[in-house]
Amino acid sequence: MTVNLLDFDLDGLAVFCQRLGEKRFRATQLFRWIHQRGASDFAQMSDLAKGLRDKLAGQAEIRGLTVLSQNLSCDGTIKWLFDVGDGNAVEAVFIPEDDRGTLCISSQAGCAVGCRFCSTGHQGFSRNLSSAEIVGQLWFAEHFLRRHLNRTDRVISNVVMMGMGEPLQNYDQLLPALRVMLDDHAYGLSRRRLTVSTSGVVPMMDRLAQDCPVALAVSLHAPQDALRDNLVPLNRKYPLAELLAACKRYLAHAPRDFITFEYCMLDGVNDQPEHAQQLIDLVNAHSDGKTWCKFNLIPFNPFAASGLLRSVPQRVAAFAKILSDAGIVTTVRKTRGDDIAAACGQLAGSVLDRTRVDERMAKQRTIVLKPVKEI
Repeated sequence: MTVNLLDFDLDGLAVFCQRLGEKRFRATQLFRWIHQRGASDFAQMSDLAKGLRDKLAGQAEIRGLTVLSQNLSCDGTIKWLFDVGDGNAVEAVFIPEDDRGTLCISSQAGCAVGCRFCSTGHQGFSRNLSSAEIVGQLWFAEHFLRRHLNRTDRVISNVVMMGMGEPLQNYDQLLPALRVMLDDHAYGLSRRRLTVSTSGVVPMMDRLAQDCPVALAVSLHAPQDALRDNLVPLNRKYPLAELLAACKRYLAHAPRDFITFEYCMLDGVNDQPEHAQQLIDLVNAHSDGKTWCKFNLIPFNPFAASGLLRSVPQRVAAFAKILSDAGIVTTVRKTRGDDIAAACGQLAGSVLDRTRVDERMAKQRTIVLKPVKEI
C-alpha cells in the first residue's frame, strides 16, 4: 500500500525517508518539491537521486483531491467542491482582496456541532478529513491559482480553518496540517495569518495553545448561555464562563494580542441593544483592563431549514456602534461569494450523514426563538 506524502509534516516526512535509508535533507528537498513547486510526479524531482526516486515511486504517492466542480463569483471569489470518497464532498473557498488572498478550508465531511444558523450542520456529519485531505485543499488551490493568474510568487497569504466542520474535533489530523502550512519549506504562512475557528472545544483550545498557537476565532453568537445553548449546542458542554476563561488562557500563547469573536446577526434573536450590552458585560467580566478581543459581526446567509432571518443593515450598524462606543474593536464582515453559496455558513458540500441530523435539528426547531420587542 502506497503512502500519500501530503499526510506528512516535515518531521513526519523525515521519519518516512529514514525508513527508506535516506537522510533528513532529502526529506526537505522532497517537501519543497511537493509544496513549493506543486509537483506530484517523482520523475520531475531532478535534484533527488534516481535511486530515491525509484524507491518513492514504489512506496509513495502525492495524491491530491479530485475537483468535482468550480464556481466563480461575480466578486472574484472561487469555490471548489472536492470529492473525499464514499459519497462525501467538501468545499473550499478562495477570497481575493487587494492586499491578501485568503483560502477557507474544510476539516471534516459535515459537522457534528449542529449550529442552528449553519447549513453545514444541517447536513450532519460523516467523518474527519485526513491531514492529506486538509492540506490537499491548499496544495491544489495555491498551484491552480499560480497557473490561473500566471504568477510564480505565493498567491494565498492567509488561511482560515472556517470551512466545513469543527477543526478542534479533528485535532490529530489538524495539527500536522497546520505545521505544513506554517513551514518555511512549504507555504511559509505567518502564525498571525493562519486562523483556526472553533465553536468552543475548550480542552482542544488549551492543547492548541501549547502545540501550535495560531490566530484563534471563536464562534460566539450569543451573550448568555440560554440562548447560546440553542444556537450552538456545544455550549451545553462548555458554557460561556468556561469558554471565555479558555480564551484568556490562549492569549498567553497567541501570535496576536486578541481573540476574534464571530457573531452571526440573526433578526430578532441576538441582535437587540440589550444583547450588545450583555456582550460588553461578558467581555468586561473577563478583562484585566486591557483590550483583549474584537468582534466580527457576520450578516446571516438565510436558508429555509434554519427558520432564521438576516438582521437588517441598520440594526447591524447600531449593534456595532454600541460595542465600538464601549471600546471594543468591532467590524462587520463583508459578504463575499453569496451568489455561489460560498459565504459564511453556506458551505454544505455533500455529506453521507451518520448522526441522525434530521432528528436533532427538528428538536432544536421546536425551541422557538421569539423576536425581542424592539425598543
